[in-house]
Amino acid sequence: MVIGATGSCTEPLARRMARSARAVELADFGPDVVAKTKLCLIDFLSCAFEAGGHPWSRQALAAAHPAGSGATIIGTSRLASAADAAFANAVMGHGLVREDMHAASISHHGVVIWPTLLALSEQAPLRGTTLLVAAIIGYEAGARIGRALFNSDLARLYRPTGLVAPLGAALAGSLALGLSEQAATSAIAIAANTSSGLNEWPHGGGSEMYFHPGFAASNALKAIALAEAGALASETILEGEGGLFAAYRRQRAPDEIQLFAGGEAEIMAVYNKPAPACNFAQTASQAALRVSHELAETESVERIIIRAPDAAVRYPGCDAKGPYRNALQAKMSIPFGVAATLARGEIDEENYASLEDPEILRLIAVTDLESDTAFTAAFPAKQGADVTVRRRDGKTIRHSLSDVVAATPAEIRTRFRAAAARAIGEDRTRRLEQAIDDCEQLADAGVIAAACRLESPGQILRTAS
Repeated sequence: MVIGATGSCTEPLARRMARSARAVELADFGPDVVAKTKLCLIDFLSCAFEAGGHPWSRQALAAAHPAGSGATIIGTSRLASAADAAFANAVMGHGLVREDMHAASISHHGVVIWPTLLALSEQAPLRGTTLLVAAIIGYEAGARIGRALFNSDLARLYRPTGLVAPLGAALAGSLALGLSEQAATSAIAIAANTSSGLNEWPHGGGSEMYFHPGFAASNALKAIALAEAGALASETILEGEGGLFAAYRRQRAPDEIQLFAGGEAEIMAVYNKPAPACNFAQTASQAALRVSHELAETESVERIIIRAPDAAVRYPGCDAKGPYRNALQAKMSIPFGVAATLARGEIDEENYASLEDPEILRLIAVTDLESDTAFTAAFPAKQGADVTVRRRDGKTIRHSLSDVVAATPAEIRTRFRAAAARAIGEDRTRRLEQAIDDCEQLADAGVIAAACRLESPGQILRTAS
């Protein structure tokens, strides 16, 4: 794959990105990229189906205004405006804290891109090939901007997903609708004006984190609609003296943010979480699971030392040792994740069901979380962690992982089938999965979103003639 930016380097970054994106076709990508894109959609839907009953999901649903002919809210019989449906679906997709992860931009692009594109697919006829290439572009643009924008200092204050994912989703939607280069550029710029998401929630115990991707997706749709209607926005929104980088990074943007630099698609750097917890808690919990296999019991544990990349140690909430007001604070906490894994001998949603388990709290109290030089140097290409447990008899058990072990395609599909079947039944789940697998043949990709509705038609496969 050879895809690069076109145009003079003196042109604004947003315009160059829009022009480059409009030149991309699905045939430019190998089967591995296409397969990964489908898997990310399946994983997003899995999370949305499974989280539908959570309080924040119900709250997002309550805020959606019904519409007679609108967009599907996943796992319900409800239709709403495209923006309201995208908001609710994004919140549900984020509701387990198990969404896909792009470590270099510290962002969850899928929970913004898929709600945006699924809502659009029910408003305008989109071929399956268009849906896939638009999604790849969305991941690419958001990830490339996020790579350039974020460092650990900035991420302590602002939620990366809320800042960069709206831009990627706006470009993805513009591409899906076939907007002009000028309109796509304006959509990016308008979306950048909506960048938001503050990281006070890990400290205050709030649940606003769940709504960040909802705002991002609904704002992306509004940006696309405004650009399609002819609204013009600042083409220098990224590098300008009052642009995104100046506002948040307090420095100028790089001279180039090139899509598919080096021929690599950023979606291939996305991994699908195995555990319903913060990205930075994943590897340490996996190392702790290996320790638990040798430990047998935790009463003898005297000290736990966790080593991780500096970005993990410094991210808001990741070093929290309690008290935990809600499960979200526990899911963000590396010490809690490790302690619960050691105590229960597994990594599961149930690890976060009891925030006052006395043995988990005791283990947290004897835990030290430290930055590791080698892990820090390897991040974000690899996300390592080390867990050392010292027992009262002086013996130690240690396990180290150089990188997170992502959920396998088989694991992703298994949890999708279970979650979707509970909502729409096993037969329709099989047909939904097949529709995604055959996405290139779909003449109308809107059947995917419709199939996630409780009252969707029995036949969801309408292939291209």
